[in-house]
Amino acid sequence: MILLLIFNYFLRNIAKNYNLFIFLKKHTSKTRIRYSETDQMGVVYHGNYAQFFELGRTEWLRSLGITYKDMETNGIILPVISLKCNFIKSALYDDILTITTFLKKEPLVKIEFDYEITNQNNELICKGNTVLAFMNKKTMKPTSCPTYLLKGLGF
Repeated sequence: MILLLIFNYFLRNIAKNYNLFIFLKKHTSKTRIRYSETDQMGVVYHGNYAQFFELGRTEWLRSLGITYKDMETNGIILPVISLKCNFIKSALYDDILTITTFLKKEPLVKIEFDYEITNQNNELICKGNTVLAFMNKKTMKPTSCPTYLLKGLGF
């Protein structure tokens, strides 16, 4: 019980003061590699990793009760302005991948995610990062992060 009280104190006071809540803003998604996602050697084609990152990102948002469709209906679009991927091990046909998506920092005009993809044996396949910009759908100009997203994140 005392441990729970200490953890609660940490979350409410220390973590909030030092913006450490970011570390708690993660989500995991799973996907099985389909034959069409591989090359002749049964290895996942490198271009598919951008789609895996998108899967992680959209499910991360969905876990907060927000969808891209809702954001677009509210006049916000999120184009990717940067994507990085460091390949560590090949993913293969029929592997089950776990995509862990981390919010890197508090979103302002941009939102940044880090990713780790592991296989069913918990072997690290790749690490990645994307940066997306909040844009007004009508004016196509940058805008600030919607307040409903900040609220959902506890900022």
